[in-house]
Amino acid sequence: MNASEYDDAAFARGKQKLLDSYRAIPDGATVRLAKKTSNLFRKRAETSAPGLDVSELHRVISVDPEEQTAQVAGMCTYEDLVDATLPYGLVPLVVPQLKTITLGGAVTGLGIESTSFRNGLPHESVLEMEILTGSGELIVATPDNEHRDLFFGFPNSYGTLGYSVRLKIRLEPVPPFVELRHVRVHSTRELQDLLDRVATDREYRGERVDYLDGVVFTSDEAYAVLGRQTDEPGPVSDYTDANIFYRSIQHDGAEPKRDRLTIRDYLWRWDTDWFWCSRAFGAQNPRIRRFWPAKYLRSSFYWKLIGYDQRWNIGDKLNAVKGLPPTERVVQDIEVPIERTADFVDWFLDEIPIEPIWLCPLKLAEPSPIAVAGDDETVQPWTLYPLERGKFYVNIGFWSGVPVTPGRPGHTNRIIEQKVSELGGHKSLYSESFYGSEEFDDLYGGEAYDDLKRRYDPRGRLLGLYEKAVKRA
Repeated sequence: MNASEYDDAAFARGKQKLLDSYRAIPDGATVRLAKKTSNLFRKRAETSAPGLDVSELHRVISVDPEEQTAQVAGMCTYEDLVDATLPYGLVPLVVPQLKTITLGGAVTGLGIESTSFRNGLPHESVLEMEILTGSGELIVATPDNEHRDLFFGFPNSYGTLGYSVRLKIRLEPVPPFVELRHVRVHSTRELQDLLDRVATDREYRGERVDYLDGVVFTSDEAYAVLGRQTDEPGPVSDYTDANIFYRSIQHDGAEPKRDRLTIRDYLWRWDTDWFWCSRAFGAQNPRIRRFWPAKYLRSSFYWKLIGYDQRWNIGDKLNAVKGLPPTERVVQDIEVPIERTADFVDWFLDEIPIEPIWLCPLKLAEPSPIAVAGDDETVQPWTLYPLERGKFYVNIGFWSGVPVTPGRPGHTNRIIEQKVSELGGHKSLYSESFYGSEEFDDLYGGEAYDDLKRRYDPRGRLLGLYEKAVKRA
């Protein structure tokens, strides 16, 4: 048995601890996870009530290599999940880019990566979910059973309808290596057109493309990063120590720059430097990096540093010593229709001093899980994050900070929200949001969400989505 796996009896004990902890939470107290780590960038209100004990729900239950599926506990990280499936030559259809993102978190809070142009979002490869609802019941939701409304309403609910205890997901086979091509372009419009063409054709210059994302450094320096699965042996690069992946992308040539990684290193290529955010901690300075232990070159360690900053406002205090204003954190992932990508990026580069920017095309999976129930596949099944079926979007990620605007809290984040809505897009809710309640309802489920809340959390033991995402309760 793999170290990240456990047997059915251990999983049953973990479920019992979860139920016991639910019953120990006093009536009237909000039910929350007793979880030490998080990939959320919004502060939560303090609470003295005990939380749900998920301490034993963090492993892979089983992998079925013939069926190409896995049964996974909700708090299992993708790092542990990949370690359990790779020995069978299998991985999840979408592996979000940071090792400590949990499967349950990616489903209830959404996730994305460079397979999303062909495999959609992580929740679209889920076959069934066992969920602890706000009323304290354990229910199993599938696309075609009596809880199908929760199955399709659970993604983007952020723990406000319940918590996933077990998920059955589809896997896909992978060979040992990924061959990369970094294609330089000289305008955001050129990058938009290239991403659209490659996402549609799934090839570039006669070579298959299995992975697709991009990076914008400036208005005239941007790259599409194209990956092809291969079992051909050969030398591979290593970006887990001294070398920095995003810097390896850059080049001046007209022809694509080539590189090779093992499949495991490809999946975690962004984690070592948390994309490029490790530079905020000095970890990209060669004089510091040479003494920085490789085991601490990972997103989970940077998260601890962020946690210290959030607790003690270290960054703002240092700015004050230097005579600089406090910082407004601008940490967001947004989605716009692919044909509006350049419009957003050009506006962003003109208005907001943050670079680089990550781009990742996506399209909802085909066939849709809604087809299991025999429904019309043109229907948009995902209640709380509606994207148009058959249409390409681009996720645009930017993670840094800007000087605060005096007298206008959250000014930069607010104008980003306005621009995204203007361009027909959405944004993820893992970070600060400032929407008014009516606009929020229009974007994220509205009445359909209220119906789900009444059915699965009738006593309001869990926070509401607006309370959690905007009011930060």
